[in-house]
Amino acid sequence: MTSALPSSVDHYENFPVASWLCPPRLRAPIAAIYHFARTADDLADEGNASPSERLGALGDFRQDLHALSPAEPAGWPHIFKPLHRAIEEYSLPVQLLDDLLDAFVQDVQYTANGHVYANPSELLDYCRRSANPVGRLLLHLYGVHDHTSLKQSDAICTALQLINFWQDLGQDLLRGRNYLNAASLAAHQLQLAEVKACLNNPGLPMPERLTQWMTQQVQDARALMHSGAPLVHRVPGRAGWELRLVVQGGLRILDKIEAVKYNTLHHRPKLRVWDGGLILWRALWM
Repeated sequence: MTSALPSSVDHYENFPVASWLCPPRLRAPIAAIYHFARTADDLADEGNASPSERLGALGDFRQDLHALSPAEPAGWPHIFKPLHRAIEEYSLPVQLLDDLLDAFVQDVQYTANGHVYANPSELLDYCRRSANPVGRLLLHLYGVHDHTSLKQSDAICTALQLINFWQDLGQDLLRGRNYLNAASLAAHQLQLAEVKACLNNPGLPMPERLTQWMTQQVQDARALMHSGAPLVHRVPGRAGWELRLVVQGGLRILDKIEAVKYNTLHHRPKLRVWDGGLILWRALWM
């Protein structure tokens, strides 16, 4: 691979990954899934590679995924050896992992050509592939397969993805990543050019219509998270408690977006150490 692609990237994470609350026997497969998704995301987004280099690397990454019994995966043995063990031991649905790669490929292509999502449905379809597979893979490991649980998991994962979009709104736009959609902007009499003009003028207040648009996005993400929250009572044992923290962590980020008056074009809210106590308290009362 070209050196323009990332080799190691440190990441700020909002939510726990294979924490001490996770059942010990599942920490290895959960970590394998996480490192697979994180590395693929880095190939799509980090470093200084060209779009064609990124797509080539993701294609090689997909080949390693589908080489289900390699003695030495070609480019990422530290990723695929533990992942292949998890696939074999737990019969993980490989299609869900492939859906993640499909979403990362789409990210590269859409960023390269300046694609604007047409409507909320198109954006939610992206979330279906970029976020929902992670929740479904975890439910598979926990032995939870019923329709209601899968639907609630999708709601939580999509909400987390949307929360990440609105938390990172300014940073993403500066990097050419656009998760706005034309239909919802038009409903608030906004255009993408107006949003970008606001981004480039941090000394000016956000237009009221843009604040109203962001308010609606936050409300929608919060409602979606609440619709999936009953899943915490369906996931067994310690995993259910970790899920409570994930849900409350997402809701806390929404609180912080509201606290900066929805201006995530110029302010990126983060969870701080002192947010942990409030998140835990809220998790206890779910």
